[in-house]
Parts: sequence; C-alpha cells; structure tokens
Amino acid sequence: MLVLSSRQRRVQASTQSESEAATIGLLAGSGRFPILFAEAARRQGLQVACVGIRYEASDELRDLCTSYQTIGVSKLGGMIKAFRRQGAQQIVMAGKVTKNVMYTPWRFVQLWPDYRMIHMWYRTCRGDKRDDSILLGVIAEFERDGMTFESALDYCPELLVKEGILTRRGPSASELKDIEFGWGLAKEMGRLDVGQSVAVKEQAALAIEAIEGTDRCIERAGDLCRAGGWTLVKVAKPQQDMRFDVPTVGTSTIENLHQAGARVLAIEAGKTIVIDQAEVVDLANRYGLTIVAIPDGSFSR
Repeated sequence: MLVLSSRQRRVQASTQSESEAATIGLLAGSGRFPILFAEAARRQGLQVACVGIRYEASDELRDLCTSYQTIGVSKLGGMIKAFRRQGAQQIVMAGKVTKNVMYTPWRFVQLWPDYRMIHMWYRTCRGDKRDDSILLGVIAEFERDGMTFESALDYCPELLVKEGILTRRGPSASELKDIEFGWGLAKEMGRLDVGQSVAVKEQAALAIEAIEGTDRCIERAGDLCRAGGWTLVKVAKPQQDMRFDVPTVGTSTIENLHQAGARVLAIEAGKTIVIDQAEVVDLANRYGLTIVAIPDGSFSR
C-alpha cells in the first residue's frame, strides 16, 4: 500500500483546493486597478484567469494570476477563446484602455481586427460608438458564448471613496461654487456619454473630457488657465454601469493636477475609485490640493 508523506499530503491537498476553487476571468487594461482586483480575488480564494490587453496590462499580473496571456485590443474573438480555454464563465473588466488607438491611420493594417471585433464594431455598434455602446457591445459578444460580466468592485468595494473632505485643506466658498457649476456640466456630459471630467474656473468651463481621457483634459485646462487655481470635477454617469468605466483617480492624477496648476479635485462619493488612497491624500496635502468626495444629489439641478 502506498503511504504518502506529510509533505506529499499537503501538496496534494493544495492541488485539490486549487482545482476546486472558482475561477474568475480578468480582462485587464492599464493601471493598478487590475492588480488590486487580482490581489483581492486571491485573498478570497479565487483563481484569476487573466487576459491582458497588449501594451496596456502590467506584467506584474503574471505573478498574481493563475493564468495570464496578452492579446491585442482588436482581437475580441481571441479574448473570448482565451477565457473559454481557461474555464472562466464570470469575467470582470478593470483598468484603462487607450481608446483613440481605434482611430489610428490604416487601422485595419495596424490593428488587424478579428471577425468578432469587426462584427461588434460594424454591426452591434454601427450607429453609436460612444464608450457605453462599445463596452456593452463587447459584453454582448461574450454573452453569445455563455459568459457574463460582473463588477470588479464587488470583490474590492473598499476602493470606492467615501463622502467627505479627504485632505487637510477644504474648498473655499468660491471653489464650492465652481464645484456646483462643474458638477451639473459633468453629469450632463456623462448622460451624453461624452466624458467624466470638467475643468472649471470662476464658473466657466475650461476643458471637457472626451476620448482623450482625464490626463489630457487636465493638461489642456492647465494650458488654457495659466493663472492656475482651477477645479476639476470628475463624476460617474447618471446611468453608470458599475461593471466598466467607473471614474478612477490615483497618484498620477494628483501629479498631473499639480503640474497643471489645479487647486481642487471634486469626485463623486461611492462611485469613484481612489487607487492607493493614503498615498493620494498624502501627495495632495504636500501640494496644497483639495480633494472632496461629494454624493450625487448634493446640488440642485
């Protein structure tokens, strides 16, 4: 009769527990959000099958995930096949994807999209290529193969910012007026699915985010307002789907705001991800910036 050593029994038990663990798929873009999700999922005993967007996802995910491979942003069919091979039926999206890559010259040659991407781009999203339409189109393609998407924040809800003034400095009376003014503009831009952020100074819009993203919006506002002292308002869409494109800020956001001469960052409480919040607040305090998290409905429309 074969007798296993105690070490062999531990290895066997570990292997069995890994094989029995549920698998969650991670479709990863850039930034730290996918990393924080993978760490949270592992703490909860889940196996993470990761498909990283090539040139976007961090290599750090290789060591955090049970399986990992990168696929080009235009290979939608390849992503679906990769998750199927890895046994993932429930999937989350996390991280940023550079959207304007879809408008590079000679994009068919540069990106070489597969059939599923062409079907989604020219059939499902034929008349509307705003962010929500594209991402819902991606989800629809996965659903055709029996896969469903969940919110990554179901696994790491602690990343959502709570209501309050996060920094030592609070907003002044004039800055509160700019926040209220910018809040209405940002919510309307969100309703139209244009962008999440609006830069404001003295109740005038300096810059409105579109496909270029928040960082470029901040840069543009700094160029247009050399005097500085302006406010960035970043909010969720009124129809925000928490499975994707949730407003996110991190230390790079604070660095960019400082370099562009901003004074205040107003974000939506309970609907905004703050990556590495302690470091974000510490950096903002060092630069004399204000961060305030406000629940929607605080201002009359």
